[in-house]
Amino acid sequence: MQLRYLVPVGRILFALIFIVAAPRHFTAEGAQHAAKLGVPGARVLVPISGIMALLGGLSVAVGYKARCGAWMLAAFLIPVTLTMHAFWRLHDAVAIHIQQAMFAKNLSILGAALLISQFGAGAFSVDDRKVSRDCEPAGGFLGKKR
Repeated sequence: MQLRYLVPVGRILFALIFIVAAPRHFTAEGAQHAAKLGVPGARVLVPISGIMALLGGLSVAVGYKARCGAWMLAAFLIPVTLTMHAFWRLHDAVAIHIQQAMFAKNLSILGAALLISQFGAGAFSVDDRKVSRDCEPAGGFLGKKR
């Protein structure tokens, strides 16, 4: 297997967590869980976050406007990580351990989203067929043409 085939595999594996988790954001249980953890307006914000996760995940998975999709996932991950995995507010040792692991996992995923936001979808993507710079500042990233 050539290494270039690892790019779409990695992209799909990265996006899968968002795509698979998105449906729960449209359930009463998902909103109740977030509300219990102190998310204000959970009945509205949780479905919005589900839309962000689903659209961002699909965008990255197929590589269509993947940079935009990755930014959407980053915008999803930051508040979710800080509110849903706030281990510093907990007192139970087991719960703290679990939420620390979830917090670290989300930070790692955020790092991958930031990389995709800068380097794009790569090989075997819609973006690879047409050069897309829609989420890039005028003049390229940091003023450099690619």
